[in-house]
Amino acid sequence: MTQKKRPHHHGNLREALILAGLELMVEGGPDALSLRKCAARAGVSHAAPAHHFKGLSSLELAIVARGHAMFAEFMIAARGKAEDAPHAQLSAICAGYIQFSCEHSALFKFMFLPREIRPDLFDSVTWEQFTIESSASYQVLRDACLPFETGAADGLATEVMVWSLVHGYAMLFSGQSRLASHDVAIPDFAQILPMLALKAV
Repeated sequence: MTQKKRPHHHGNLREALILAGLELMVEGGPDALSLRKCAARAGVSHAAPAHHFKGLSSLELAIVARGHAMFAEFMIAARGKAEDAPHAQLSAICAGYIQFSCEHSALFKFMFLPREIRPDLFDSVTWEQFTIESSASYQVLRDACLPFETGAADGLATEVMVWSLVHGYAMLFSGQSRLASHDVAIPDFAQILPMLALKAV
């Protein structure tokens, strides 16, 4: 007797497939993702994902979009606990940035893997979600950088500098540190950020 698959989607198959993809990616890395595996974990036929996603790349981008939504929540939560002063707010969102990268290391690194991103490659729902969520997460960092002088005509110098610093730190030291085999004490990011000597306008 063939055992029936137990449905997990509760009427929202798209959501169930995204959650299944997140679980598979966290468990086995990007190579573990496939539409068939996501369908099996969601308890539906292997053809079901085609109703919601334009191939595996669309499902992957939907997972990235969900990651950005979670990412923004971490930074906003950290910001909300900080003093209402420019340096404190910026330090807080950077702390939230790094906290997310540590607590969701696999997802964080998956979000920033090189990939071709063009609207014609994805279904319209996924593309809209990605553009909204990725823009919103970056806007949190941008807003925290706005109070500071840039010294550049285009006004982007501060946010590019801060983003490069915090993102590089997060990529290097989230999850298992590349320096784990060495007896090296990694400075906390809160000790590094003041070295930029940012001046509020």
